[in-house]
Order: sequence, then structure tokens, then C-alpha cells
Amino acid sequence: MNETVAIIGGGNLGCALARGLSTSGGVDRASITVTRRSESGLEGLRDEGFKTTTDNRSAVSGASMIVVAVRPKQLNAVLDELDGKLTNDRQLLVSTVSDASLAHIERRIGTGIPVLRAMPNIGVAVGASMTCLAASSTVSRDVKGRAEALFALLGQVEFIEEAQMTPATALCACGVAFFLRAIRAASQGGVQVGFHADEAIRLAAQTAKGAAELVLASGQHPEELIDSVTTPLGVTIAGLNEMEHQGFGSALIRGIVLSAERAGGLYPSRPSDE
Repeated sequence: MNETVAIIGGGNLGCALARGLSTSGGVDRASITVTRRSESGLEGLRDEGFKTTTDNRSAVSGASMIVVAVRPKQLNAVLDELDGKLTNDRQLLVSTVSDASLAHIERRIGTGIPVLRAMPNIGVAVGASMTCLAASSTVSRDVKGRAEALFALLGQVEFIEEAQMTPATALCACGVAFFLRAIRAASQGGVQVGFHADEAIRLAAQTAKGAAELVLASGQHPEELIDSVTTPLGVTIAGLNEMEHQGFGSALIRGIVLSAERAGGLYPSRPSDE
């Protein structure tokens, strides 16, 4: 890709984004700059060949795409710092910050560069993210295409309405942890029925991957696929019924709903932003 990328916020997600873009082959490491308040937290990336700095302003000056990947409580300070520094007509800003609206960000940076929101997950590190993107009606198709092309290097991409970005936080970003917990639980069951822990985790993880691939490749509803592996009086249906009896499905639903509710109050906007 003909993009130079500045990732503002070298935390878990920011570092995963940098490594995922590089591993994909779509963006060279020398074209990616990652920032963090402490340079010591970026030593690993620097040793791998990425550009690193604590200076957000210098990072964005030569970047065509700026990805802001900080915590919600840090966003206002970052946007204040970038105010007046985003002047290149090819630049665009993508925010991964939960609950911070496009309108708030556009007002804060005080320039006419296009702004999009993205909700990727930690799967970006291995090219397996589900990333949701949102843009205002004023953002051109070309700009949307640039953002989509960048995140497509990291997995699947889908444009959604901005109102759905907070629920996407729960389903896609938090969802990784939910499915990891399911894999952990399955592996613990595997240990109880006789596997060593490392074997059980590997078997459970690959089985979960296969189930997900079946849904994506076939386009079938999960229940259709479940029906294809259950037989009358069989062992699968016995296990499924016990899980439902213990509240597996409803617990997962409640967890996603609660996470979505919490995600709706993360960004501490100032009174002047309202």
C-alpha cells in the first residue's frame, strides 16, 4: 500500500496493529511510526524495525493515515496536541477509541481532514480481526476505500452505522475475550476427560477455529451446522442440552449486553463538546 501510517498509542492494540500491518506485507515497517508516552514501552517495536517516538506531532507530520489507538480518557489530550498539525490534504484520521463520536473528534482537531471510526480487535496481530468501520456522509468513497484497504490487511472489514459502533465494541473487541474464555473452559473439560493441559488447549482452539470457519465459509446459521453433527440419543445433543441447562447461551448474551452498556460511557467528553 502507498500509505505511511502513524499509530498514536503503542499499547496492546497499537502494537498489534503495527505488527499485523507489517506481517501482512501491505505496509513496510519503515513506513509505520508508533508513539507512546514512554519510549521504553516501544523498545520491542524499535528493535523490530518500526519507527517509534514519544512526539505525536512529529509522528503525524509525515503520515498519510493516522490511527488513534489510545484509551478514551486520553483522547482529548491527544486531539488537543494534534490541533493544527493535520494539514496534508491526503491525510485521514481513524479513531479506535470507544464511545468517541465522529462529530466530537472532527470538532476537536479543527481541520477539514476526513475522520473515520474503527473497531478492530486484537486479532489484527494475526490477520484475523473483525473490524467495523463508520464514517460520516461527507467522507468520500475514495477515503472509505483507503481505510477499508488498510484494515482488510488485518482481517475482515465491514462498514456499519456509527450508532452501532458501541455495540461493535462488545461483540467484536470484547468478544475475543469471550470466545477465549469458551476455549479455556472447553480445554478444562478436556483435561477432566483425560488430556494433558497443552493438548487440551490446542485441540479446543483448533476445534473453535474450525467451527468459525464453517460458519463463514458456508453462510449457514450455526444451528443448521449444529443439527448436522447431532444425532438422536447422541453424545453431542446430551452435552448441548446440559450446557443450555446450566445457562451457557444466556450467560454469553448477558455478557455482551452488559459490555455494550459499559462501553457507552467510556469517553469523558467536555461540556464544550456537547
